[in-house]
Amino acid sequence: MKRILVINGHPNKESFNHALADGYVAGATQAGAEIKRINIGELNFNPNLAYGYQKRMELEPDLLEAWKLIQWAEHLVWVHPVWWGGLPAITKGFIDRLFLPGLAFRYRPNSVWWDKLLKGKSAHIITTLDQPGWYYWLVFGRPSVNQLKNSILKFCGIQPVQLTYIGIIKTSSPELRKKWIAKAIGLGRALR
Repeated sequence: MKRILVINGHPNKESFNHALADGYVAGATQAGAEIKRINIGELNFNPNLAYGYQKRMELEPDLLEAWKLIQWAEHLVWVHPVWWGGLPAITKGFIDRLFLPGLAFRYRPNSVWWDKLLKGKSAHIITTLDQPGWYYWLVFGRPSVNQLKNSILKFCGIQPVQLTYIGIIKTSSPELRKKWIAKAIGLGRALR
């Protein structure tokens, strides 16, 4: 049985991202996976890394629990919208506060190299867009994907990292949204 953590980065639980996360959970549950879930918008924490890495902030209880779930999981599924080319502020704050030196990675003394402390995990990013995925990649260089996939997850040792674009959301019909939820269910069933 695969241990999967679904992390919903949209702050509004009425969002389509929430429905996509529900779809993935339903599919993975049908496939026999053990599922846990984090809805970042429901957590109680300060998303501001006030001192950078100069001084450690105490992790709030919700972040401590989230870290336990990340450690427990074999596979992380990130569901989030692209806003202004990037992650929602609350999602970026969650990462800033939790993916810390000593937890997610460790700098080596007197070296440009680091230890990747989350090796052995894989991930899948399901991201919603108000433009075609090819346009986001070709014109803008897919900054949210580069940040989450390469600069965060792979930096910490999580790989492979798969990617699914969903969109164009703003002009989508109810029928198309049903197809996208079915796609999320299928990704869950395939345990991807």
